[in-house]
Amino acid sequence: MDAPLDPELAAWVGAVPATDLRDVRAARELERRTLERLPPYEPGRRLTVTDIALPGPRRGAAAPDVTARVYAPAGRTGALPGLLYLHAGGFALGGVASVDSPARRLADRADVVVVNVRFRLAPEHPYPAALDDCYAALEWAAGPGGEAYGIDPDRIGVLGESTGGGLAAALALLARDRGGPRLAAQFLDAPVLDDRLDSVSMRTIADATLWQAANQPLVWSYYLSGTAEPGSVDVPLYAAPARAWPTDLTGLPPAGVTTYQIDPVRDEGLGYALHLIEAGVPTEVHHYGTAFHLAHALPGTAIGARIHADRVSAIRRLLTTPPPAAAA
Repeated sequence: MDAPLDPELAAWVGAVPATDLRDVRAARELERRTLERLPPYEPGRRLTVTDIALPGPRRGAAAPDVTARVYAPAGRTGALPGLLYLHAGGFALGGVASVDSPARRLADRADVVVVNVRFRLAPEHPYPAALDDCYAALEWAAGPGGEAYGIDPDRIGVLGESTGGGLAAALALLARDRGGPRLAAQFLDAPVLDDRLDSVSMRTIADATLWQAANQPLVWSYYLSGTAEPGSVDVPLYAAPARAWPTDLTGLPPAGVTTYQIDPVRDEGLGYALHLIEAGVPTEVHHYGTAFHLAHALPGTAIGARIHADRVSAIRRLLTTPPPAAAA
């Protein structure tokens, strides 16, 4: 697809190696080496950072504990909003380390307690393992465990990037349908939502920087293994949230959706935002017309700084305002 690219982002084209999910082990090693070269975020205030293990999913057979890293502004007075952070990686890559710097940035600038969740990865642990782990983290954050870190149970949001964005949307659906814990907001950044791979952007944007359309069939094959054939009618909506429309998207928490023009999954995010709006869910959309998938992950660009600032602003608007008093 021929589209203008931000000049600073254009300097990264060719410098970032393409991800190839055909060899998951090699892709994980490439990710590790890439992360080592990125500069760490230096917060402007002191944060307490704690690695924890929280109780695993209670559904079905016993699952291992879920590990997470909690970032809390030091010296806080009273409870703060909580934010579950679900990383990108095609359901197969990523972990706590992959979003450690942006998690510190959010705790510092948005004045929230960030819970960076290490959920289980495919193909070793296909659906619903990752979603179960995320739900367990939500239960922990809304209970005594989160309270001990200063999380206000009435102001918990979830932020997910790429496949983490799909997990965030699925978590909002699952929490609604199970009757809680209640999410106050969902932030979906370049969300991967649809296994059918039939959007215009998926068909026409093949070689975008940071994420390539060729990976998407493998993403869904790994994640849905043992559940359903990707593209079939049997794929559950909690695996691919785009399938929740036109059934029912009502009653979901307010949403902030971020999309990028030069991105194979662009239309999944825009389409889902439109359906949320049609369902009456308060939704705001930030679309970056000269950027590729998760462009803010690359340091040193003005557009990346703007994306970060817009994210912090959205989190503050939707989470940091105290909840209204209950009616008498």
